[in-house]
Parts: sequence; C-alpha cells; structure tokens
Amino acid sequence: VQLQASGGGLVQAGGSLRLSCVASGDTFSSYDMGWFRQAPGKEREFVATISWSGGSTYYADSVKGRFTISRDNAKNTVYLKMNSLKPEDTAVYYCAAEVTPGDSYWAPYEYDYWGQGTQVTVSS
Repeated sequence: VQLQASGGGLVQAGGSLRLSCVASGDTFSSYDMGWFRQAPGKEREFVATISWSGGSTYYADSVKGRFTISRDNAKNTVYLKMNSLKPEDTAVYYCAAEVTPGDSYWAPYEYDYWGQGTQVTVSS
C-alpha cells in the first residue's frame, strides 16, 4: 500500500486547510486510517483516526472541535479538514493505514503504512 498526502501549505491563524491522502491498491476500504503530525524537535503525535467504514472517529484533545477526519472509500482517499488553525498546529502531517486495528489507535506503532508527509505552516 502506498499513501500520498497532499494539501498542506501556508495559512494565517484562524484559516482552514483540507489535507488529502490517496491510497494505492484495492484494500483501502478495509483499513482504519489515521493522521499524525510532527513538529520540529518533537515526537510524532496522534491527530485523528477513522474506522474502515467511517463509522467511528477519534481526535486528539488539541484538535477536537476544529479538525474533522473523513474518508471516501470509492476514491481510496482519507481527508483531514482543519479549521481555526493555530500556530501550534504547524507541523508535517502524515497519513497512515492500520491493517489490524488494535487498542492503541493513538500510537504510531499501530500503523503499518505511512505517507510521505505534507507541511502545514500556520502564521500568527
């Protein structure tokens, strides 16, 4: 499985962006998907996850109410809509696929495939 993330960019605080992640192959609809981010000098952190059907979503407290994860299995794509962006949201954002769902959806080690990352920069 190859994942290709896009949609990052430079935006002012309070603005919005929508990230996309397109997966290759025909097994996308069976994977739970997640978004993580990594700021310079910091560890990779969980942002959001969505179940294979789209029926369940979970968010980090820091983005709850501002970000929305969604997916379109017909397009092999998962999205992250980011509203009310803050300078502290600045990071490289990664999408990831979880082949066998576990209990620790917030942990990077649960995910089997990763995209290359897309830079999001929020100016104050």
